Order: sequence, then C-alpha cells, then structure tokens
Amino acid sequence: MNSRPLAEVARVIRSKNASPFELTLDIVFRERADFQAARKADFLRREALASLYRCPLEHVGEVIYYEPALAVKASIRRLVPSGSFGDSDVYGAQQHGPLLEGITVPVRDAGPAG
Repeated sequence: MNSRPLAEVARVIRSKNASPFELTLDIVFRERADFQAARKADFLRREALASLYRCPLEHVGEVIYYEPALAVKASIRRLVPSGSFGDSDVYGAQQHGPLLEGITVPVRDAGPAG
C-alpha cells in the first residue's frame, strides 16, 4: 500500500469551533477508495493528534469515520477558550495547519498501468 500526504487525497481539511472550549477537525476525502484504505489502516489516531497539537491525549476526542460523506472528524480541547485573552483564532478556523504537514495517509494501490 502506498502513502501520500493528507493534503493530496483530501478535498477538505478544516477546523472550527465545536464550542468555546473545543475544536473540531474535519477531513473529507476526494475518492471513496482512498477513504476506505485510510479507514482500514486507522490512519488518524488520537495519539497522533495529541502529538501534532502538543496536547495531552485526554484532550483529544474520539476519531469518527463517516462513510456517506467520505469524512473523518475529531475534536480537541482548545488550549485557550475562544475569545479569551491570548486567543489568536476566535473561530478556530485556522487550526488545521498541523494536519497539512504532519499526516500521511495509506491509500489504495493504483494497480498495474494500463
């Protein structure tokens, strides 16, 4: 099985507030086969998110795969509540950056050249 950067196989990679205290990370794949290969490999683990976001494992919620939308969702506790002193992203919309560089995804094999 091959592996590619998440940004190459995802149509959408975004973050947003789930509440003033939590961020939601959303990933939507371009192709069903890539989603299925990534899901089978359980590519997005809580431990990886904790490492990427430099937070304790208990701050990372369950990783949810939603097949009808080819989507993966996870939540992370915000380091600073939205809108409070020191918050640089009130909407949580710019917190997906670590996913762009730090995650590779096992994807389907292309098969023999035709």
